[in-house]
Amino acid sequence: MWSRRGVLLRLGCWSVLETGQTFLTGYAPARALDAGFLAGRVGTGLAWLGVAGLGVVVGAYGTGRVYTAVAALVEPLRDRLVERVVGRGVREAGGGALSGLTQQVEIARETFAGLVMVSRSFVFTAVGALVGLFSLAPLLLLAVGPPLVASVALFAASLRPLARRQERFLVADEALADSLGAVCPGLRDITATGAEERIAADAGERVDAELRAARSLARWGVVRVAALAIGGHLPIVLLLAAAPWLLSHGVTAGALVGALAYVTQSLLPSLGNLVHGLGTSGSRLTVVLRRLAAAPAPGTPAPARGRPAADAPAVSLTSVTFAYGPGAAPVLKDLDLALPPGSHLAVVGPSGIGKSTLTALVAGLLEPRDGTIRVGGRPVPSAAAARYRVLIPQEAYVFTGTVAENLAHLRTDPVPGSELLAAADAVGCRALIDTLGGLGAQVDPAALSAGERQLIALTRAYLSDAPLALLDEATCHLDPGAEERAERAFARRPGGTLVVVAHRISSARRADRVLVMDGRGTAYGTHDELLETSALYRELVGSWTPARLGAGPAGRPSQPALPLGDADRVDTVAGPGLAGDGRHVVAHGPVRQVEAARDLRDGGTLGGQG
Repeated sequence: MWSRRGVLLRLGCWSVLETGQTFLTGYAPARALDAGFLAGRVGTGLAWLGVAGLGVVVGAYGTGRVYTAVAALVEPLRDRLVERVVGRGVREAGGGALSGLTQQVEIARETFAGLVMVSRSFVFTAVGALVGLFSLAPLLLLAVGPPLVASVALFAASLRPLARRQERFLVADEALADSLGAVCPGLRDITATGAEERIAADAGERVDAELRAARSLARWGVVRVAALAIGGHLPIVLLLAAAPWLLSHGVTAGALVGALAYVTQSLLPSLGNLVHGLGTSGSRLTVVLRRLAAAPAPGTPAPARGRPAADAPAVSLTSVTFAYGPGAAPVLKDLDLALPPGSHLAVVGPSGIGKSTLTALVAGLLEPRDGTIRVGGRPVPSAAAARYRVLIPQEAYVFTGTVAENLAHLRTDPVPGSELLAAADAVGCRALIDTLGGLGAQVDPAALSAGERQLIALTRAYLSDAPLALLDEATCHLDPGAEERAERAFARRPGGTLVVVAHRISSARRADRVLVMDGRGTAYGTHDELLETSALYRELVGSWTPARLGAGPAGRPSQPALPLGDADRVDTVAGPGLAGDGRHVVAHGPVRQVEAARDLRDGGTLGGQG
């Protein structure tokens, strides 16, 4: 405490030199005119001008010492903020700690230093100028004092509204940046799930919100301009307009010139620095300090990442209805569903019945027309719910980079190589990693087959912190053995919940529960229960495996047709480097169709579509 008092005392003493410089800025020229040049005493006039020049030199020396004192005042604030941010980062292991340490603390430090400088400068400059005006002629204060007081009062009244609007703008800007940061890396996933309109609408809303905040901030910026005009420019007009009256009431010509020098050379610049510095930087400092101070006190436990609220279902849907457009027939109608943590659900139904729509709703990519959806007790859509789930669509996303970068893409913390390889072993991706050249090998997405891309995407999702995994036909390009290994790995994740849009009967048989969708209603139960109670499920099982689980040609179990995107779209089930014979190709379409082996390049598609 005493050290801070010493710093403030030094700061005040060095600022007095600036006050003396301001006083001489108007007083010395006035005396040079009245007592020197206008009186025919050139030497006296030059001497007073020399005094004014000496005041500038002394003031500059004082300003240099002021910077040292301000640094001693600001650096302890920076140290306290750094300690708080680092402590919060250690407790929460949050990615926001890096932003707080590298950006927000520096903003607070630099802005606080600037505010100390401009505020101190205005106070001491105003004192020096007003004392000088009074010394020259008290009548001069009538033209300068009231506008200056009115200007400061108007500006002070605008500070709180400015700070609120500055915070709204920063919040809107951060929300837009966070949204785009999440959307841009996942454009392929968004396209694969058909969520383009939903994402575009959400981004448009955030852009509009930032625009509204910017306009509101700009409107209040007009108040700053008005304050500067009243306190800095109006006194000049008043002095010039009242010059004849002032000269007739004993104010000398030198005193009038000195008053103009005080206003133009001292008050106007310092007031401009105060208005612009405190009006913009001050509101930013208020926002940043409020956010940095919002960190929980030491000892406060941080909420667990990726864990559901106590006793909350992993997924719950209540009276959910969804349709693609106001006049369209509902894809889902009054759907109720609750999955406890650790459950394994398979979703089955005819092609185009709404299975992928269901996963997009749970993931928050689509919003229901009616009803509520919660993931881990958190409302969907929301940032908290998004952290709880991971969606793996049919079209797997792999980017150019190393294998390790692709696998750890959904993790915010560094992932050891041993953990990456253990996850790859569990999912069935280890052989592919070895073929590519290890974790440090560069990945060329175009050189990978569809199945290989799915293996990488599955391993990436397995490594994520999200306990809820949504597999929307994410294994459709793998052979049955590879698919089983991946699904069992997700089902065994500690505390994990798995929802699979099934395209093989084996996926439904492995699940704890099966949800059958037929467009009019749903059926829910175990595989054996649904064989007894659901005619549609029996039909699906029969079409997937003739004679229930009989063998297909050459004694191999027959496999299902996959949903069709267009009539030309044909993908291989097995690709190079994957387990399986690599000979079966299955048409994605409402009409089940098997093409002859080697009609297509292994792992490719017609028309260059992938």
